[in-house]
Amino acid sequence: MNLRTRLAIAGGSIAAGALVLVSVVLYPAVEASLRGQIDRSLVAAAGQAPDVAKAIKEKFRGTSNEGAFPAVPLGIGSTQLQIVPDPVRAGPSAQFVDLTDRDVTVANGTAAAYFRNAVYDGVAYRVYTAPFPGAPGTLVRTAIPQSDPAPTLRQLAWLLAASTVAAGLLAALASRLAARRVLRPVRRLTETVEMIRTTGDLAIPIPADSQDEIGRLGSAFAGMTAALDESVGAQRRLVADASHELRTPLTSLTVNLELLAEDLADRQAPHLAAEALDQAGELRALINDLVDLARYGQPAFHTEDVRLDLVAERVAARATRRAAQIGFDLTCAPTLVHGDPDALERAVANLVDNAVKWSPSGGRVLISVKEGTLDVADTGPGIPDSDLKFVFDRFYRSPAARAHPGSGLGLAIVRQVAEAHGGTAEVVPCHSGALLRLKLPVCSEHAEPWATPS
Repeated sequence: MNLRTRLAIAGGSIAAGALVLVSVVLYPAVEASLRGQIDRSLVAAAGQAPDVAKAIKEKFRGTSNEGAFPAVPLGIGSTQLQIVPDPVRAGPSAQFVDLTDRDVTVANGTAAAYFRNAVYDGVAYRVYTAPFPGAPGTLVRTAIPQSDPAPTLRQLAWLLAASTVAAGLLAALASRLAARRVLRPVRRLTETVEMIRTTGDLAIPIPADSQDEIGRLGSAFAGMTAALDESVGAQRRLVADASHELRTPLTSLTVNLELLAEDLADRQAPHLAAEALDQAGELRALINDLVDLARYGQPAFHTEDVRLDLVAERVAARATRRAAQIGFDLTCAPTLVHGDPDALERAVANLVDNAVKWSPSGGRVLISVKEGTLDVADTGPGIPDSDLKFVFDRFYRSPAARAHPGSGLGLAIVRQVAEAHGGTAEVVPCHSGALLRLKLPVCSEHAEPWATPS
């Protein structure tokens, strides 16, 4: 069952349910109103009893029946009127409904007029009993068959039932027609999604031409497919770039090993072996960079408060041991950030390694940390203006950089780590050398006192 049919059934059910509720309230109200009208007509007929009695006296004046009331009820339309003369006695009545003790008290004036239901000659009557006006001890009774309002109530019941069924069907039809129009954007969105699934093309535009919930769904889905398309594109570019970068060291490594295998007695064998080891080292570094680049693009598995200044000091200490010909100047103020300690240390190490790589022998690397900002400056040749916007791109290496070892992924990892922690990585223009900056959000609460481990 599709959504349009379910909406049609729901609309028809709601309309039918509403009419059933109305019928449940209306039918008893109409029935009570009809019963009230009957009671009022009985009271009115009882009020005409003196006029009827006067007319009877005039009719029988001068006859033997002068002054006597007929025992049999008189028919006034559908209403029966009976005058019971004094004395009124309780008991069976051959002419009409039996008299009760209450009827006697009403005739004596000690009880109020009342209504009751009674059966006479197989017919159910609604009976009104009241004292005869101006004649103590005399009783007047008016009655009407209870079946009189039944035809009207039956017609009303049939009308309500038919109206309920008809309204339910009409509401179902209207709901289906309306649902077809309302759900048109959903159908278009579904067709587009099915087309994307069939073709695999994430660039197919998603219809989102309204501002309602359906339009917002289309916009959200369009944003999701755009992000997915960008992610897939980035993965494809990464694979293509990695394949290109891996080809060179692998080819060189293979050639060197083949030459080495041909003649192990050759005096060039040690040199070839060293070259092969260097190429293997570059290949290992490239693979590690690729793994890190993929890992740092995902949410960190472990985060904690990290002293960025202490991280910079540890990285600088290791770099000093590896590059004794380079001097390091540190200006680090206590700075607390929250993140993955390993990822942050790798990003700082990549910035320092890049500065070391470009600094000449005897040069200096300046590292400063303050309020979530880490600056690493070198005394190298600097970065050409044409390369500034590509510095943090994956596998980008300027023509001058190709003479140096590296995969072109170190600074890309820096930017990836920065973005994963809500920060930025950028190149700061300077007159000499290069200045790279890593900015991270600072924790709102700082631990006091600042303690530097010994």
